[in-house]
Amino acid sequence: MATLLRKIGLIRLHNRDTEDPKHHHNHRGGGGQQSASLRGKGGAKSGGHKQQPPGGAGDASPGPGKGKGKRAAELAPRDKPPQPAAGAAGAAGAGGPRERAAGARAGPGPAGATAAAAAAGGSLVPAARQQHCTQVRSRRLMKELQDIARLSDRFISVELVDESLFDWNVKLHQVDKDSVLWQDMKETNTEFILLNLTFPDNFPFSPPFMRVLSPRLENGYVLDGGAICMELLTPRGWSSAYTVEAVMRQFAASLVKGQGRICRKAGKSKKSFSRKEAEATFKSLVKTHEKYGWVTPPVSDG
Repeated sequence: MATLLRKIGLIRLHNRDTEDPKHHHNHRGGGGQQSASLRGKGGAKSGGHKQQPPGGAGDASPGPGKGKGKRAAELAPRDKPPQPAAGAAGAAGAGGPRERAAGARAGPGPAGATAAAAAAGGSLVPAARQQHCTQVRSRRLMKELQDIARLSDRFISVELVDESLFDWNVKLHQVDKDSVLWQDMKETNTEFILLNLTFPDNFPFSPPFMRVLSPRLENGYVLDGGAICMELLTPRGWSSAYTVEAVMRQFAASLVKGQGRICRKAGKSKKSFSRKEAEATFKSLVKTHEKYGWVTPPVSDG
């Protein structure tokens, strides 16, 4: 029995020793590679499902804390009103109590600042504009005086009322010598027809107000108070290119065309014209002629 067991052990030992070593090695190595491959696949699979920590470099979506912070940053400019700059606040607070009250009534923001600025400097604009208009009017009237002084025919002459450059008494020395008005002037020893011209602030862009002072005239487009019915003396018919000389020549033509005469009626001839009456009459006739039209005779008719 013991001998049989020894033989069996020798046979197993022999089989193990005579077995191909390459086959034995490949069998063991293949198993190792297979296990290694399985381990590698498992690692890759588990690595593919591995999540990055919130807020990491590879995280595309922000974490809970970061998302809330960004949302708050976006809503902050909408909910919070803009704060005014220090310079604007100082400008809005400048000025007296009236200016500050005007800015407060207008409310905050650009509108309030504009209202405060207008209240503070609004009074300066009319003053500067009036100064400019006065300069333009003065230069124009000085030139007009010089041109009239150079007239060779002594058609008209000018006297300043109370040394005012803007209030003139103008003497009309000549009318058409073939007219009945000229004959009346000779018979009554009337050397001139006296008129008054006052120039508004925006002259020469608006016409002067012109009226007859003496003698008292009838017809010739001279109405109550000495008002003169001429379209060019209205804002609608006026042009800044008209000179005082041109206006007076047109008036002389109108007197002749309208058959103007010196009033010789007892009592009425000595009644003087008044400015108040002339202004009221002129205002009325302007409304009438704007409705029905104007008729002004050309200079050639005089």
